Amino acid sequence: MSIKVNNDKGDKYLHATHSRTLRYPVVLSIAGSDSSGGAGIQADLKTLSSLGVYGATAITAITAQNTEGVHSQLAIPAQMVYDQIVAVIEDIHPAVIKIGMLSNVEVANVVADALTRYALPIILDPVMVSSSGHRLLSIEAQQVVKQRLLPMATLITPNIPEMEALTEMPLSTLNQKHAAASYLIALGAQAILLKGGHEEGATKRDILYRNTGAGVDISYHSTPTVVTKNIHGTGCSLSSAIAAYVARGLGLTEAVDAAKSYIFEAIKAGADVSIGRGFGAVNHLFNPQKMEPYEE
Repeated sequence: MSIKVNNDKGDKYLHATHSRTLRYPVVLSIAGSDSSGGAGIQADLKTLSSLGVYGATAITAITAQNTEGVHSQLAIPAQMVYDQIVAVIEDIHPAVIKIGMLSNVEVANVVADALTRYALPIILDPVMVSSSGHRLLSIEAQQVVKQRLLPMATLITPNIPEMEALTEMPLSTLNQKHAAASYLIALGAQAILLKGGHEEGATKRDILYRNTGAGVDISYHSTPTVVTKNIHGTGCSLSSAIAAYVARGLGLTEAVDAAKSYIFEAIKAGADVSIGRGFGAVNHLFNPQKMEPYEE
């Protein structure tokens, strides 16, 4: 690099060389767009930015939705989804991939096709149905998630209805949850965070199952229940927060703990704020962190 210096004796050029490369931690989110800004790609970018991570995107679908529900959705052409993924990975080199809404079987397949080319940690949030009951993933695409993407993922983060759909098993008891997790691990899942947000009670307890090779390690991660209707996009935001912390160098269990703490504080910070007539969003930016580059 040449540095030009102006002084009264004329221009001098001082030559310096950089012996290091600075980079930001990067996460690529592959997900749908939420026009209300509370979930999907919008929530992912807010979460990543708040946690000091550079967010890139591959948009799989566009939705017309607000806090009261999803009005319609339009899948992005599969080739365009594939091209977005490859373009970002080849140039920006994300440390972690987060997968959210995939919409249809063609999109789900090209996401799997693209990601098989790279050995990257994947946080898979198997988004199937919106909180208002609108199906966001076709039944055929659900099978692709189960058969192709689940074995590729470092972690999957289903809520209870999504876990029941993936396993076709009831999850009313703790033993049933353990059995469902064992079923997915037998299919190739490396780790499962079964989210307990749909359950009643004073605490929200998530269960982390990790396949250690020698058996399944089970740990419980709980936070107090916040009484609020502003919970739109919490699943998207949690999976993105986990991806952010993994990109910043935390181990999986530590990343889950840190992400759950972030979501709890984001819900609490936005609990009393009115955004729309339905389920409002959390306050993603309650305590934004600087994006600090690291030396490669």
